Amino acid sequence: MLDVGRHPNISLMAYSEIEKVEGHEGNFTVTVRRKKRYVDEAKCTGCGACAEKCPTSVPDAFNTGLGTRKAIYSYFAQGIPSTHTIDPDFCRQLNGKKCGICQKTCQADAIDFDQEDKIVELDVAGIIIAAGYDVFDPSQIPEYRYSELPNVLTALEFERLLSASGPTDGHLDLPSDRAVEAEIKALEKKIGKSKRMLEKFEKKFDESSKQFYEKYNKGDYSDDKDRKKWADKYAEYLAIMEPLEDLKKKAESFTTAKRLAFIQCVGSRDFRFYPFCSGYCCMHSIKEAIIAHEHENETTSRIFGMDIRAIGKGFEEYKIRGGNNSNITYVRGRVGEISQGPNNNPVVTYEDTHERLVKSQEFDMVILATACVPTIGIIELAKILGVELDKYNFIKTSPFSPVDTNVPGIFACGCAGAPMDVPESVAQASSAAERAAEIAIQLRQVQNVQF
Repeated sequence: MLDVGRHPNISLMAYSEIEKVEGHEGNFTVTVRRKKRYVDEAKCTGCGACAEKCPTSVPDAFNTGLGTRKAIYSYFAQGIPSTHTIDPDFCRQLNGKKCGICQKTCQADAIDFDQEDKIVELDVAGIIIAAGYDVFDPSQIPEYRYSELPNVLTALEFERLLSASGPTDGHLDLPSDRAVEAEIKALEKKIGKSKRMLEKFEKKFDESSKQFYEKYNKGDYSDDKDRKKWADKYAEYLAIMEPLEDLKKKAESFTTAKRLAFIQCVGSRDFRFYPFCSGYCCMHSIKEAIIAHEHENETTSRIFGMDIRAIGKGFEEYKIRGGNNSNITYVRGRVGEISQGPNNNPVVTYEDTHERLVKSQEFDMVILATACVPTIGIIELAKILGVELDKYNFIKTSPFSPVDTNVPGIFACGCAGAPMDVPESVAQASSAAERAAEIAIQLRQVQNVQF
């Protein structure tokens, strides 16, 4: 990525959208809307001081909502360009409230609340669609209870938990435990406010709140309005303190997830949703299980699937090595349902097709290997470009030239055209770049001849 950002013949237009495409092969005019960041890319150094001081925290989409970011943020570390963006939906200043802390903090004077979108027209010879993909929403399968059970995650969410730059710094903390810890922090904040209020009364009457409250409950000071307010505030304090102490005791027993279940083909190879195989899910689950074991040697993983499709070079050996060295067990069987067990532990009910028995097993965490589905917005993009989609809404390409669309000069690669893993995506990207370069070179040759 750094090489791309530094290349003299490559211009990156991040945070932009295509609005219109006109022309034909060798002579396209592309209208691009460069969306306002409210940050000047040329001035921003990416130091992060603005985000550090921003008072507004919101769910972080890059961390799949498992962590938080600020209203001014960098989408992910090491992103190119190294700049920040203000989210207008959450920024206090842009919503009519007094703030502007980021603008006061920024030493590069890069914050511009008056910035507007820019429309740019590009003359290009060829276009490559590399729009990526989205993951299947597993809440569409109610028996897996994805949106109900806190410790049932998607593979992408689990990937962020494993990451050292993720919301848990790479530790497999249970989402149910993290919810309790967040509740503890919220109650501690309330306790702090309550204590400050009680201190004012204690200073005024030169008596501890506890001693006063005991006297008040015996009937003393019944006609004193100020002391009644004091008693009400202390009652509120106790109402917060008691559940806080209970949660703190509960948190003392928290540990990381060590019993993992991976469920394959969630949404894929399923005639209710997508009948195709997504291609990379089996190896992705094996990789995640191996990394989880590297984080904690006591971790055990069971991968449930109809079969494991290890089709690439060295993939079968990788699968076997995971079973031998990383406490991975491969279970041939389709999971029927996931239910709630004790302590928020999910219980997986499945058919073991080897023994022809229905079994149930409790785990700390269940990871759903969700299908690769067309990215949001691909239908609108296809209309703008004039390219055809297949019946699943992937870009339709030629069976004889796998990166060519129905529009000459427009090519597709990676998961924009079909589910595929990283090596195949890279190979297709090289092929699409070569096809686009052909057009540019031919155009230059024609122009030289005419000249």
